[in-house]
Amino acid sequence: MIFTLLFLAALAAVIAWWLAQQGLAAKPWLETGAAGSVLDTGASSLPTAKIGLGVFLAVAGSLLVLLVSAYSMRMDMEDWRPLPQPGMLWFNTGVLVLSSLALHRARAAAHRRSSEEMRSWLLAGGVAAVAFVVGQVLVWRQLAAAGYRLATNPADAFFYLITALHGLHVLGGLIALGRTGAKLRRGATADELRLGVELCATYWHFLLVAWVVLFSVLAYSPSFVWLYAICTGSLG
Repeated sequence: MIFTLLFLAALAAVIAWWLAQQGLAAKPWLETGAAGSVLDTGASSLPTAKIGLGVFLAVAGSLLVLLVSAYSMRMDMEDWRPLPQPGMLWFNTGVLVLSSLALHRARAAAHRRSSEEMRSWLLAGGVAAVAFVVGQVLVWRQLAAAGYRLATNPADAFFYLITALHGLHVLGGLIALGRTGAKLRRGATADELRLGVELCATYWHFLLVAWVVLFSVLAYSPSFVWLYAICTGSLG
């Protein structure tokens, strides 16, 4: 619990520093100057969308920390029975890595003003992200068929909660990615889509880091039942 509070305090300090660097505390209405002159008010030169995404990721990161903290405290109780992790989770992790790499390449293509290359990488990233979501649903069905359901044990409930919450964030990213792709199909240029592609790539990198953290917490439980299940092939 102390670690969580320290992390949140450090995160809040980083956010406050970052916002100060963007000049969001500036008061341009108090600035004075010669008529017709352009004043340097210290306001941020970053697009509003980038600032908004940064704030959202800070909030989402805080939620992630709180969820991991609750998971860690809850699994110390006697009724905790870790469920075996299907081997398909490793495949899903690899697919999400590929999706993040594809969005990174799409951002590079946007900076090179290569619309066709950007289109290809956006499509590849979207397909990989859809495969990740489908894979997570298959994991849920696999576990439910094996008797690990939402109300069976607190460990099962946490698993479904964590994976569902992350999956919702992936679906939100797919909506944004779909809007960018739709603009590209309507004839928008690489310059016009550069900001949108950059935001999608940044968000996808966050999703990858968040999933790696969550997957590590879910997989490396004290009992290591998941390792036995993978080695014996009983769940994947």
